[in-house]
Amino acid sequence: MVRMAGEILDNRGRGDASWGWPTIHPEGRKYGVIALLITVIPFVFDWEIIGWPMLFLSIGVFAFFRDPERVVPQDDNAIVAPADGLVTLIETVEPPAELQIDDGSGNMGLASGPVTRISIFMSVFDVHINRSPIPGTVRRVVYVPGKFMNADLDKASEENERQHMLVERADGLMIGFTQIAGLVARRIVPFVKPGDTVAKGQRVGLIRFGSRVDVYLPTGTASKVLMGQRIVAGETILAEVGASALLEGVAQ
Repeated sequence: MVRMAGEILDNRGRGDASWGWPTIHPEGRKYGVIALLITVIPFVFDWEIIGWPMLFLSIGVFAFFRDPERVVPQDDNAIVAPADGLVTLIETVEPPAELQIDDGSGNMGLASGPVTRISIFMSVFDVHINRSPIPGTVRRVVYVPGKFMNADLDKASEENERQHMLVERADGLMIGFTQIAGLVARRIVPFVKPGDTVAKGQRVGLIRFGSRVDVYLPTGTASKVLMGQRIVAGETILAEVGASALLEGVAQ
């Protein structure tokens, strides 16, 4: 299996952990700088009533594109979350046609038949860097233009602008997931292309300004996260391959 590059940390105290400011992803630095330059104008003309809100907005732009390090579980059976956010839907559905049909590349897509789909809603306050749920080879990156409805709606999976990704592990296991634009999001940015090799938890793309990610689990695999649970990309274990026990939680 492909392993995540970097320092090894474990549950027996190995490794060195310390807090630090998260870096800002290069994709967002230009927007932060533009926001700061615009912020200078009100202060030059002594319009502080406008300048201070603009300054906080500029800080918010940098915060949106923050890119913290994550400690990725390396258990071969673990499928990790591709996005930060709130689990808003867990349903049994057919995978999207774009992840199933023969795309002419010679690489198989997902098999037909119902599977568990986990939908993760990202607000503007969540980290928007998306990560690969498993290690392997990127088999598909399929962009589909569409609408910009509220990403929290079920029909957003079929009607909103979106980008499908399919990753195949060395043993043939495939995971499909979809980046979905929302009301404010206007661009889905991939960091990978078909044929690239990725590690579990590796950064594969981002969606700008509020959106959603759908994950399609392998047949016979159920969610290990619950409705209403907040999860962390690259760290939270969404599922374990072949495990399908019922889990329950109590909101409190």
